[in-house]
Amino acid sequence: MNNKSSYLNLLGLAYRAGACTLGEEFIVKEIQQGRAKLVLLANDTGKQTSKKIRDKCKSYEVPCYVVDNRDILSQAIGKEGRVAISIQDKGFAKKFMTLLDESNRG
Repeated sequence: MNNKSSYLNLLGLAYRAGACTLGEEFIVKEIQQGRAKLVLLANDTGKQTSKKIRDKCKSYEVPCYVVDNRDILSQAIGKEGRVAISIQDKGFAKKFMTLLDESNRG
């Protein structure tokens, strides 16, 4: 199994485990309150939303990865039209970063 499908499978697992937050405003709140450990952003997110989330991540030092498009992200969690997902669990966040860093290198 390649890293791309691995991270998508892990995303589905994290969502079912209740370790994810969906929705721009909720994600921003999670970042500000220090609960977001990682943010995944779809590569086809609108400029305004993308800038808002990236800026929050940068100012609160939360890793932010631009990944696949909204359809692939949404399919992984079984919810339509999702452009951003934050991960609250440290263990899940660490594994995501490992998988995504490896796929970016390979």
